[in-house]
Amino acid sequence: MPSSPLETMLRDSVWASTLPAGELDQVVRESYERRVPAGASLMRTGEPADHWFGVVDGLLKMSVSTPDGRQSTFTGVTAGGWAGEGSLLKLSRWRYDGVAVRESRIACMPRHTFERLVSTQIGFARFLLNHLNARLSLFIGLVEYDRLFGPDARLARCLATLFNPDLYPRAGQFVALSQEEIGLLAGLSRQRANESLHVLQRAGLLRVEFGGVTVLDLEGLRSFSAPGVPAGRLAAGQR
Repeated sequence: MPSSPLETMLRDSVWASTLPAGELDQVVRESYERRVPAGASLMRTGEPADHWFGVVDGLLKMSVSTPDGRQSTFTGVTAGGWAGEGSLLKLSRWRYDGVAVRESRIACMPRHTFERLVSTQIGFARFLLNHLNARLSLFIGLVEYDRLFGPDARLARCLATLFNPDLYPRAGQFVALSQEEIGLLAGLSRQRANESLHVLQRAGLLRVEFGGVTVLDLEGLRSFSAPGVPAGRLAAGQR
């Protein structure tokens, strides 16, 4: 019988290669798929963190909100990426919201499965350490960009983070994101995202196409900065 998209995603995940065959089979049996409509929440601030989530297909954005409705998006998670490990390791509640930017299919690994892998599989624990380090580096770079750079550079940083091989192993040259979705991830309006994309296109860093963006110069995208701001200030986590 052909594998389901969920099983294929689980078995193709980077961490899967660290597990014995029998353990991986058990993970596949214990995990399940959840479909999340566009705009619906997968995680809500304050709710118990009870699963590790992987994106089979679709796009998630992770954000925090203030009581008066202001919102800050700090990362997106594309197909093949995983999210939520920090809260699971701390046995805590979600400290952010996870919302589907488009209709998404999500792999749900229960907490007890995740905890078993952490406590019994050294290879998985090492993978998780590298994963957390990559995530921390990404967030350090995000803070730097938000404080020092303008919207064009912030959008460039946002796109560049989607090519971190430790977090998003399926990333290719083409990013299937609408301009509205890119704006949501970068914290910009659709109109401002459109302007920034064309600034980056004129710089020869990407090409705006129907249904997404083709990245032409990833290193240039990672080091793009506003005029007068040294590109060398870029955090190592963006690389």
